[in-house]
Amino acid sequence: MAATLKSALSPRMLVAFMMGFSSGLPLLLTLSLLQAWMQQERVDLTLIGLITLVGLPYTFKFLWAPIFDRYRLPFLGRRRGWLFLVQLLLILAIAGLGQCDPKSQPLILGLMALAVAFLSASQDIVIDAYRREDLADDELGLGSSLYVNGYRVGMLLASGGGLILADHLAFSRVYLILAACLGVGLATTLAAREPKVSERPPTTLVEAVVEPFLEYFRRVNPYWALGVLALILLYKLGDTMASAMTMPFYLDLGFSKTEIGAVVKLFGFWATVAGGLIGGVLMLRLGINRALWVFGVLQAVSTAGFAVLAHLGPTVAGLASVIAFENLTGGMGTTAYVAFMAALTNKSFTATQYALLSSLMGIPRVILSAPTGWMAKEMGWSWFFIFCTLIALPGLLMLIKFAPWRQEAPPSAAEHTDPK
Repeated sequence: MAATLKSALSPRMLVAFMMGFSSGLPLLLTLSLLQAWMQQERVDLTLIGLITLVGLPYTFKFLWAPIFDRYRLPFLGRRRGWLFLVQLLLILAIAGLGQCDPKSQPLILGLMALAVAFLSASQDIVIDAYRREDLADDELGLGSSLYVNGYRVGMLLASGGGLILADHLAFSRVYLILAACLGVGLATTLAAREPKVSERPPTTLVEAVVEPFLEYFRRVNPYWALGVLALILLYKLGDTMASAMTMPFYLDLGFSKTEIGAVVKLFGFWATVAGGLIGGVLMLRLGINRALWVFGVLQAVSTAGFAVLAHLGPTVAGLASVIAFENLTGGMGTTAYVAFMAALTNKSFTATQYALLSSLMGIPRVILSAPTGWMAKEMGWSWFFIFCTLIALPGLLMLIKFAPWRQEAPPSAAEHTDPK
């Protein structure tokens, strides 16, 4: 217990949390907060819908990730140098976005939002690489937990805090305030240590682009490597599909917006944070593979809770119970999921390999959740959530082969073995 507490309170864990905050803050500045601003200015709904396309850099960030593996700036080290530059440009871009006029300058607004998304995705690439290189393998679980919770705090400040401020201040000032909040990220970058990596970084851009993919498939046999990629796609599929339709579900069931805001957003936020922290601590004991099993089963069971709520009707106690269990287990599952991906990377190509894996993670949210509205309409709420529970089973069954219970973690970059 003393060792666990010492690890949790180490400076490296504080850095993981603060870097998570820096990653989470910019995300909603180009989504919900920007859409609220455009709606207030009575911008055409078609344009408001199209503005979501500025989020594409988060899906394709693996395309420029090799630059951060290959090149090193002449200050602060391989990771911190890039991180400082990207964060400084991101602060300027967010401040610039706030000075646009959504009604008369929609094109300039879109380009500035795209710049913010690009720099934010670039920051994510470097932070993910830094965390993998700075933390030991047995610290990845707790470190990922603190990173994810910091990310959620940043998102909460950008969305909830930004909207509250916008009731009292002009959006231009709100964006300036939130840009200043990213000064926390700059201070963290300057105060953090540069990771010491024994693996040789790529010496040419071609090597930085090609070798990360070749190395991943050489480390183990190609069939196992492809299977792991499929596992990343499927592990949180049921949870993601269910989450895509929860807001229409709450409203259709008869809950008021105030009840949804108080229970789902505020109470649910702290349940998710608690789940991430509990998951991180448990992973110190269980290991990554076993945590994927335990948290994955709990995550699937929690999805079935929405089917139960559909029968109970609009009771606040029922909603609070379902949200508490779902967000708690969802936070635990995300922590294991992120740690699993980090453990798969080779420290010579951390930025590129993790960017590729995390891009795959976003596919269920962006593409595979698209038909959930039609499915819920055709099936009804109860059967829809039961389906989401069952669709989690293929991902859980794949753990037998690709994250076996008897092993604590996936094969590391040093293990060029062929798992049987």
